[in-house]
Amino acid sequence: MLVDYSTFGLLFESLCIRDLRTYSEAIDGSISFYRDSRGLECDAILELADGCWGCIEIKLEQGLIPKAAETLKTIKREVRSQHGGEALFMMVLTTGDVGYRREDGVYIVPIGCLKP
Repeated sequence: MLVDYSTFGLLFESLCIRDLRTYSEAIDGSISFYRDSRGLECDAILELADGCWGCIEIKLEQGLIPKAAETLKTIKREVRSQHGGEALFMMVLTTGDVGYRREDGVYIVPIGCLKP
């Protein structure tokens, strides 16, 4: 029985970051972490060579998706106002079998759906 969900969550996040880095390199992109002076953070920012970018939150628990979506929308708004470029997408990378797009534009994507 799994008891330490916190550690398992960190392992899941590491797995997701590894996959995101592998797939982003295939399209001449890079993955970085975002954190500002106020503590606002995002697990992964995908940036392409042409400057296009998207923000990604990684959540093991489905119940954390709504909060992650709110964080992504804040990141998109803040970074746009600071740097001028609009995010191409906002995504919560998670577990599950089915991906979908929420009404607010945030994509919910199971890790198994990632492909280069």
